[in-house]
Amino acid sequence: MLKKILKGDYVVAFYVLAAFVMMIVPIPSFLLDILLAVNMSVAFSVLFSAMFSREPLDMSFYPTMLLFTTLFRISLNVSSTRLILISGDPGNVVTTFGNFVGGGDLVLGVIVFAILLIVQFMVINKGSERVAEVTARFTLDAMPGKQMAIDADLNTGAIDDAEAKRRRDKIQEEASFFGSMDGAVKYVKGDAAAGLLISMVNLVGGILMGMFRRGLDFNGALNEYAILTIGDGLVSAIPSLLISLATGVLVTKGSKEADFGNVLIKQIFGLPRALYVVGATLAFLGVFTPLDWFIFIPLGLIFILTARKMETSMKEAGAEEAVEAEEAAEAEEIRKPENVTSLLQVDPIELEFGYGIIPLADASQGGDLLDRVVMIRRHIALELGTVVPIIRLRDNIQLNPNQYIIKIKGIQTSEGEILFDHYLAMNPGFVEEEITGIPTLEPAFKLDAIWITEGQRERAESAGYTVVDPPSIIATHLTEVIRQHIAELLTRQDVQGLVDNLKESNPSIVEELVPKLLGLGEIQKVLQNLLSEGISIRDLLTIFESLADHATATRDTDLLTEYVRASLKRAISNKYFAGENTVSVLTLDPKLEQDIMQSVKQSEQGAYITLDPERIRKMIDNLKVELDKLHEMGASPIVLTSPIVRMYFRRLVEDYYKDLVVVSYNEVESDVELQSVGMVTA
Repeated sequence: MLKKILKGDYVVAFYVLAAFVMMIVPIPSFLLDILLAVNMSVAFSVLFSAMFSREPLDMSFYPTMLLFTTLFRISLNVSSTRLILISGDPGNVVTTFGNFVGGGDLVLGVIVFAILLIVQFMVINKGSERVAEVTARFTLDAMPGKQMAIDADLNTGAIDDAEAKRRRDKIQEEASFFGSMDGAVKYVKGDAAAGLLISMVNLVGGILMGMFRRGLDFNGALNEYAILTIGDGLVSAIPSLLISLATGVLVTKGSKEADFGNVLIKQIFGLPRALYVVGATLAFLGVFTPLDWFIFIPLGLIFILTARKMETSMKEAGAEEAVEAEEAAEAEEIRKPENVTSLLQVDPIELEFGYGIIPLADASQGGDLLDRVVMIRRHIALELGTVVPIIRLRDNIQLNPNQYIIKIKGIQTSEGEILFDHYLAMNPGFVEEEITGIPTLEPAFKLDAIWITEGQRERAESAGYTVVDPPSIIATHLTEVIRQHIAELLTRQDVQGLVDNLKESNPSIVEELVPKLLGLGEIQKVLQNLLSEGISIRDLLTIFESLADHATATRDTDLLTEYVRASLKRAISNKYFAGENTVSVLTLDPKLEQDIMQSVKQSEQGAYITLDPERIRKMIDNLKVELDKLHEMGASPIVLTSPIVRMYFRRLVEDYYKDLVVVSYNEVESDVELQSVGMVTA
């Protein structure tokens, strides 16, 4: 029953009912003290709620609230007036305000009371009334333009029907709110006027009651009832002033969504130059005028030190923005809307996703997928030494809400599906405690995983699971797909850009090689061969020097690739053998190597292999057995061959084992210790 009584509807009903009861039924002075304290607390609550609300519509019921608080305050005036005239004892609150605020001095009390009324009437009420009127007019005038903007966004697909309806409802609410505020401000003005009249009635009536009912002379009645009248007026005027101030704050908020305190402080104390001038002015006044130096000089120094610290912080922030300028420009390029011309072109890389994943790519909703895409391009540039083309992100309503697909040159190459409000947990093999979830496969590497909720995340991490959020899943998948297709994404234009970049620092090697010895297309083929096996082309100078050394003898791009790989043996050894004392590898049967070389035939289109298909099948089967042994040992799948056989063996097995690493003896540094744990035969 108590919970039912304390519900909001009943509280408001009792609040309004109490106001009517006080107008009719006399109440004792101690109860009046309680209600006056409640009135002041409500006024303070309204003021601070108005200050800290992020937008005016957060207090959409403010006009109604204003009506109720005004009614309650007037009813308190009626009750206090009744007690003043009947008994001369309106309670402790009124008496204290009359004696303490006025200092027990009738003249001082009248002056303080008059100042409060002047501030409320001439400054706050008048200004709030004008601002509310203008805001209501401008809001109504702007409605057609806002409606047209919403319709335009809806027609272009920038927003959906639900978002359009939400925006239209908000416009209607704003118009109703500011229109109501225009009229509600009149309550505040009328409340102040009523308080002044009630105070005059209290003073005149009190003097008459004191003289004719209590037998006091004029001076005695004036002193006693004037103090009580001033106290009653102050008790009513202060909450009324707070409500008036709250009204002014609410209608003068400069933004529809603003953090009042932070914005106000930033706008007042946000310019170092202004603070320097203020500090210097205060210090000057403290030194060259009779003003107290121990007040003005320290205060001036505080302003100057604050300005100095703020200026340093702004410089650091500017440096960070300069570092992020390139990333921001690339991210902005991705955010640009499509146009008709772009639809005629085939994007090198596309990421399409269902509408359920849109929040991950929408920066306004806190999504950071666009920033992750920028970081993917930077990471691959550092790892492989090539520039990844712009990655186009698009929403596709034909996909499932949580589905995404990755396209390379307009053709879908991979896809995945995520649960937006879940995390992906993967067992690395040493989980202490299994947890329940929705079984699935990790999209990038096809590993067993489960979807878990936010509440299970901490427990899963404690148990040893690897927990990944949805944006990281998509970013990892996209990175792996790009790595797999980076060779075909390298165009002649990209190669020309790499050549031009190298020419700035090493013009002689470029002039020697291009186009005298090799054409741009032949260099492109060599670089693609390297990238297809995950070899970085970042050390372009070494690659070009190796090509220049051997291009005079042959223009076979496959053979030139092998020469380049030999010159990059330090990088290759560091990639596959770094951090290992002894590396376990597989080797090729010498007889198999000889047979492969004998089956190589040359043609105008390049070399091809004529090895018997049955022999190839046996070799693949035997390779699988040996690779399983490596897997059981926890070693990487690496096959070591002679230099002349490497590229042909790689060509035979690449369709079966894309992740198989095939290196030749010429590509291994002398300090690397290798151990053959198996031999591939056929």
